[in-house]
Amino acid sequence: MQNWYHIFPKNTGIGAFAWTIFCILPFYFVFRSSSLWEVVFGICMILLFFITYRVSFLSRERTWTVYLSVSINMIISVLMTVFWGYVYFALFLAFYIGNIQHKGGFITLYVVNLVTTLGAVAAAFFTQSDFFYTQLPFIAIAVIGVSLLPFTLYNRNKRERLEEQLREANKKIARLGLVEERERIARDLHDTLGQKLSLIGLKSDLAKKIITADPDTAKAEMNDINQTARTALNEVRELISDMKGTKLKDELYRVQEILKAADVGFQFEGDATLDDTPLLIENVLSMCLKEAVTNVVKHSQASNCHVSIAPRPTEVMMKVTDDGVGIAGDPLQFKKNGLQGMKERLEFVNGSLEMESSGGTTLIIKVPRVIQQTERGERP
Repeated sequence: MQNWYHIFPKNTGIGAFAWTIFCILPFYFVFRSSSLWEVVFGICMILLFFITYRVSFLSRERTWTVYLSVSINMIISVLMTVFWGYVYFALFLAFYIGNIQHKGGFITLYVVNLVTTLGAVAAAFFTQSDFFYTQLPFIAIAVIGVSLLPFTLYNRNKRERLEEQLREANKKIARLGLVEERERIARDLHDTLGQKLSLIGLKSDLAKKIITADPDTAKAEMNDINQTARTALNEVRELISDMKGTKLKDELYRVQEILKAADVGFQFEGDATLDDTPLLIENVLSMCLKEAVTNVVKHSQASNCHVSIAPRPTEVMMKVTDDGVGIAGDPLQFKKNGLQGMKERLEFVNGSLEMESSGGTTLIIKVPRVIQQTERGERP
């Protein structure tokens, strides 16, 4: 519910100047009366209307004070229409009703206000003078406003609430994404450095124990430590490079070089240029391609590898197929070959991973086709 000082709204289709006129006009209609008591009674009705109207905004929704104040305002609106020909208080009520969030209360008050307004206008044709007939176009506009304004405000407020919920959901997704990214970095660092640091520690202890008894063996162990440290450093550099984001076509060139060095044939089919795809999605595909080709080189004993990339209207599908020994589908094999980490990365972007192992291994990777948006929300 909006506050009482939003009586003059910005987006109702009626400017503050028009609302001000509607506040002054009832006094003009009342002062046109011939007798003093009619003037006094009319002024009292006008003041009572604005007081109860403010009370309705100050009251919490779905309380008895709201319905009581709105009922009093409707009675005053009917009296002003029938006795003084002023029908425009119904627009104030229409604006207030449009700000009611409870659907049942909104529909009830909308119907009552519309029926009482139409009834009061019909009765005013018999009780008012020719002056009432001169404002027929404005009366018609007021009736249209009473009919449409509540729905316009109700839908606008509903849209604003949904947009606020969407903003909160996006913030929550961003926070969850940050947590997921931290977990991914921790997982990658553990996989990259954990084993090698443990190996360096064991070899250091061994070299320290045998350095006096067997210097040559200790020297060999120190060389192994040096080589292991260099390997770990290179893997950390590769990890940092992955974090910066990799284009799929660039990764495709690198895996081709890896397969060539491993004497594995390479065939490619499709289009690796995804210009309208966010870098996050493309980076996940690149990391999955790198992991899949690494498995082909290390574990498959394959002689050929085939990669296909097929952008579709709703998704991007990538297949990595080899003619090697295949991979068993048990969880230990998934973890051993890095497929579990690949699956977790894909789940983060609502993607999926499927594996077929018959006469080799085929990994089917799918990610949703999320079109990258420009700052104005249009496609590039």
